[in-house]
Amino acid sequence: MPDAFRPSSSAICADDNGEVLHTPVDLDRIRRAVREILLAVGEDPDREGLLETPDRVARMYAEVFQGLHQDPAIHLKKLFTQEYDEMVTLRDLRFESFCEHHLLPFTGVAHVAYLPKGQVVGLSKIPRVIDVLSKRPQVQERLTVEIAELLMSELDARGVAVVMEATHSCMTIRGVRKAEGVCITSAMLGAFRDRHATRAEVLALIHGGKH
Repeated sequence: MPDAFRPSSSAICADDNGEVLHTPVDLDRIRRAVREILLAVGEDPDREGLLETPDRVARMYAEVFQGLHQDPAIHLKKLFTQEYDEMVTLRDLRFESFCEHHLLPFTGVAHVAYLPKGQVVGLSKIPRVIDVLSKRPQVQERLTVEIAELLMSELDARGVAVVMEATHSCMTIRGVRKAEGVCITSAMLGAFRDRHATRAEVLALIHGGKH
């Protein structure tokens, strides 16, 4: 575990919506760091508008990085026997993550398909896997591959396809500032990699009807 996320003790806090979070994140350490950042950029962390900012940021980090302390595979342990050998596709699954290079958010949609081999998983479990893996400091390319490889392994699938589309704050609000830019990544495993017709079918299902 990176030192910055190594907890000194477990903490309980609430997010901005009042939801209780049980987290091993070292909240006090984050509060101190945020205060130092405010001082470093020339702000006064003791002025009224910033008094609670270190605490808000600490609670936010505990929420958006909670995937560091979760195992995504637990959502794929219960499978159902089903003699179905056609493609299962989920499209437009919203996700949010943080780029590890600037700790700025990137958001978008994920499209996932798999070819079962006698067993299927509950449809809600795949979005849960995406949520866990995205709630970590990430890069979109790695996130795409991690989702695909985990599904391929845990579902014992004949093939898995993952396509992700996202806009990145590190490119839209700083640097080149290209607000219209969209990053598209894909990972094709098994039959989706080996068979052109299967790959073409899943891409048609993902992009069909989009304008």
